[in-house]
Amino acid sequence: MNRELEAVRNIFTEYMKKSGLRKTPERYAVLDEIYMMDGHFNVDMLFTRLQKRKIRVSRATVYNTIEHLLNCDLVTKHQFGQTNFMYERSLAYKQHDHLICGDCEKVFEFCDPRLYLVQTTVEKLMNFTITQHSLNFFGKCNKLSQTGSCEHLNKKKK
Repeated sequence: MNRELEAVRNIFTEYMKKSGLRKTPERYAVLDEIYMMDGHFNVDMLFTRLQKRKIRVSRATVYNTIEHLLNCDLVTKHQFGQTNFMYERSLAYKQHDHLICGDCEKVFEFCDPRLYLVQTTVEKLMNFTITQHSLNFFGKCNKLSQTGSCEHLNKKKK
């Protein structure tokens, strides 16, 4: 087991102990799968991955485990658009922001250190301590206009 996975398992174990939750193999399977993934995911994607790996876990367990992982800061929740929640792992979380394409719904991550300067300026001006921030830009990735198709759109049609 790699160090990151060992660390998240320890954090999750402590959280479950303090919260009086049972430490079930299904909960650890959900955690492990999340930390094997890269990028953003929704519950359906996670559930499908678990099924493909022949891990027997109910959709309700996946939803409940996600809520526990949010509570102990091992997962971050995003709402990109009006309907779907997306998640990403958050241990060793590197602050980043998002560009969301309205054509293909792809989420691009970016990091610009100048945003930290804006944050510290706002803190000083407003006498406010910012503990985290979320910045999402919505637009078009131009792939559709340049090539006539978006990879994500093509995958949806199949």
